[in-house]
Amino acid sequence: MKYVIINFLILIGLLSVSCSTPKNITYMQGFDNGDVQAVREQRRITVQPDDQLSIVVSSKDPELAEVFNLAIAQYRIGYTNQNNQNTSAYTVDPDGNINYPIVGKIHIAGLNRHEVSDVIQNELINKNLLKDPVVTVEFLNATVSIIGDVARPGEYSIDKDNLTILQALSKAGDLNITGLREHVLVVREENGQDRAYRLDLTNPESLMTSPAYYLQQNDVVYVEPNATKKRQATANGNTVLTPTFWISVASLLTTITALLIK
Repeated sequence: MKYVIINFLILIGLLSVSCSTPKNITYMQGFDNGDVQAVREQRRITVQPDDQLSIVVSSKDPELAEVFNLAIAQYRIGYTNQNNQNTSAYTVDPDGNINYPIVGKIHIAGLNRHEVSDVIQNELINKNLLKDPVVTVEFLNATVSIIGDVARPGEYSIDKDNLTILQALSKAGDLNITGLREHVLVVREENGQDRAYRLDLTNPESLMTSPAYYLQQNDVVYVEPNATKKRQATANGNTVLTPTFWISVASLLTTITALLIK
């Protein structure tokens, strides 16, 4: 009888461990109402080679401004829009330049869209091409890739100058419950090399002060699955973790103990 009780207590202990609430699920733990956390200085996305930019110039004299607006049509898979004829699309060359009408080459790599607007505006004024230009610049192909254990992996557009990792993950439908929130990987190309950043979504201080808290175009975000999900890749990977398995083990031990006592 003593052995049966011991086996029963072992079973209860194993089941209580398997049913315990995990502590690594909640985002930004300890960041309570009224708390203040310093955030890394905001960094707007900046121009990189191969970026495509929309540059639209307007003026009190539309005819003078029109020469700086490349008339193009937008073509997308399964969709054609012939009505948007005022979008100027420029591709940044490998040296970080664009070839701008009349002005010629302008170096804009490393500038945010507002700085690009100022540079072009100054060029037009200084060369007496326009007296009152208003230059609007938008990124056309700025994206981040989100892969791994999220609801909707894929490539997502950066629709604002300062996109945080949390905002990007929300675009992908958030992490699955099996995604590791403490080891989110961001891979970023810097100076011709790929650099890795590890983010802990459960720790607000380390998260908000990380260089990867604000994403840049072409960043790759990878969410690693936890050990349980990894084991699902094998036929019986998680069998030993199920209550049914341990109940069977306890039953077998009880039977063996009873036979030994006899």
